[in-house]
Amino acid sequence: MRAGRDCPLDYRLPGDAFAGEPLFDCQSLYVVGGLYGNRQALAALEQRLGAEPQARVVFNGDAHWFDREPDIFQAIEQGLSGHLALRGNVETELGRAHASGAGCGCAYPGSVDEALVQRSNAIQAELNRTVQRLPGVAARLAARPATALVSVGGQRVAISHGDEHSLAGWNCAREALAEPARQQQLEQWLASNRLRVLATSHTCTAVALNLPHAALINNGAAGLPNFAGGRYGLVSRIATAPHPAALYRCQREGLFIEALPLNYAHDAFLADFDRQWPTDSPAAQSYRSRILGACAEQPQQALLAGFSLCQSLCALEALDL
Repeated sequence: MRAGRDCPLDYRLPGDAFAGEPLFDCQSLYVVGGLYGNRQALAALEQRLGAEPQARVVFNGDAHWFDREPDIFQAIEQGLSGHLALRGNVETELGRAHASGAGCGCAYPGSVDEALVQRSNAIQAELNRTVQRLPGVAARLAARPATALVSVGGQRVAISHGDEHSLAGWNCAREALAEPARQQQLEQWLASNRLRVLATSHTCTAVALNLPHAALINNGAAGLPNFAGGRYGLVSRIATAPHPAALYRCQREGLFIEALPLNYAHDAFLADFDRQWPTDSPAAQSYRSRILGACAEQPQQALLAGFSLCQSLCALEALDL
């Protein structure tokens, strides 16, 4: 197995993972993937939930990544309590009693530079050492489910960290979803499982696609900037009424499927990051420029079909997020 490139067989999702009854029904759902140990993003989410107390939250895996310090790791875990938390590849590998050989478990495609893959494996190794200092945490992470099926306004919503077949699958990456054959494949799968929405993350790049039968939304990262010049993360919101701060959305069958900015305290997060990951560390080399907003992506690039921008970035910056 090539660490960081391949994933273990137990990453494969059961064929009936989304065939049962929903865990709950709600009117507003937040799907939070890629929090990456950003406790300021977690605080921003809690503030947003304060204005929408009836909303349900599913943490969609990879809640941990930059939280190398045990106190911050534990703070993230505490923030997840009371909500439904799924396993991403990070939590899956942290929860193992014995190393699988998968490294970070990201299953990076060949288009990703090998140096980045090796740095991700090194970050995972540091987190493994953190978890080893925290009794009982590995078992708690291992016990988390890989998927969830819920209902919003009576409509079935599937939640996976990667794609519909693998915990670390890349078939819900923007490059894959841009292909007509892949869109047709996903549409058929959604229809056969009677799903209205599939919410994913894992790829760290936001994408949204409204198909004839259902919609796909990948929030990219809740704990990192996703777009040029931005210093906010993204979360997916699926609800029966729109949110005024949505960056982009689609509407179908009584649901609003949206990406909301998560405007966290940038300076405090950067201070946490720099203390845990100095200049020559693998995380600093891979992510620090992105934390500072050095992204090439524009929000409209995330929208493959059927979603619309709700406001300009200038208007977004003026909002109290």
